[in-house]
Amino acid sequence: MVKLIRTILLVMLCVATTAQTQEIVAMATSPFSLSTGHSRPFSPERNHPEAMLNQVLLSISHNHLDQALENIDRLVSFYPDFRLAQLIRGDLLLARAQPIMTMGNVKAAPSQLDDLRSEARVRLNSYLQQPAKGLIPRELLQLDSSQTTAVVVDTSKSRLYLFQNKDGVLTRLADFYVTIGKNGSDKTREGDKRTPLGVYYITGKKDGKKIGPLYGDEVFPLNYPNDWDQKQGRRGHGIWLHGTPYDTYSRAPKSSDGCVVLANSDLSELGKYLTIGITPMIITAHIDWVSPQSIDTDKATLISALESWRHDWESLNTALYLKHYAGSFSANGENLTDWAAEKKRINETKSWIKIKLSQISVLEYPGENDMVVVNFDQDYRSSNLNSRSRKRQYWQNIHGEWKIVMESTL
Repeated sequence: MVKLIRTILLVMLCVATTAQTQEIVAMATSPFSLSTGHSRPFSPERNHPEAMLNQVLLSISHNHLDQALENIDRLVSFYPDFRLAQLIRGDLLLARAQPIMTMGNVKAAPSQLDDLRSEARVRLNSYLQQPAKGLIPRELLQLDSSQTTAVVVDTSKSRLYLFQNKDGVLTRLADFYVTIGKNGSDKTREGDKRTPLGVYYITGKKDGKKIGPLYGDEVFPLNYPNDWDQKQGRRGHGIWLHGTPYDTYSRAPKSSDGCVVLANSDLSELGKYLTIGITPMIITAHIDWVSPQSIDTDKATLISALESWRHDWESLNTALYLKHYAGSFSANGENLTDWAAEKKRINETKSWIKIKLSQISVLEYPGENDMVVVNFDQDYRSSNLNSRSRKRQYWQNIHGEWKIVMESTL
């Protein structure tokens, strides 16, 4: 029976790669098979449902079936709407009476069982394949001091990661299971049921109870389509970060209409770290985990390009200034020709310009080739005008040179 009960673990990764399958087989035959060598960065709370589920799987792999059943009973008593936990509990009970050869020995619609198996698979994958301690997403090249936290969603793993920024040093605080669009990621049009890829910001907070039962306790709208999405012709609206229905602890990995969905308790915890309009939320198809030191050179190159742009603007040499812009550049509906004519006209009215940049953030843009989005505060002083503004620029590496392809004032 022990050997058969371990099929619960094996079928969770029924579509895994050969290397992953070998790892799970080793897990199912080793007394310490679920120990990954480093602790969870997320939720030291033993009563968190995901931590409790992992403990059940650990007990199964250690042959402690009575302990596994005790743990799963405790889990479903706390979270009766955790359907995956209920399914595993049913398998454990059934294993006492007969052999089980697959996960989900119940009478249910095949699609429902497939959803639960998919959820089990991605949860277990995230447990087994945690990023090494100290690694960060390459997307987070530099945050400014006001961005005390950042969020990165890996759609391929149905996982959301929360980072703290303290004096420029990033620390992974937590990670959460999430649901994305029914048809995956890379949204391009209204109704395609895909989750967008890009750099987004939360625009507000709503009471989910006032919107409808599907959205859970809280709703955080995102600024999709952002200015880059609009330039690319991407359409749609209503992309939110929100909770789950009241009778459902979690949903299948791909079951939303494009939103990013968390368990209500997880979203409540995450919400404490979100600042409207400031906390970046990067949604990517795959996180590139790197050491902070490995991106220092790239970050320095980009900051140098930004500084060169600032210096050349101050010089009042319009031709030199315009060399920083790509031929495909656009800003507020203007193309490069219109932009160049306007800058030449303005510069001819100045005897001097002084520009100071501060609060600079640099984020690699998912789904685009060698592109970053740069935000900064701009203090502009000239012989006849002074102004302060917050700017956003999209820089792209074109034939080995960083060029501005889009710019806007926030």
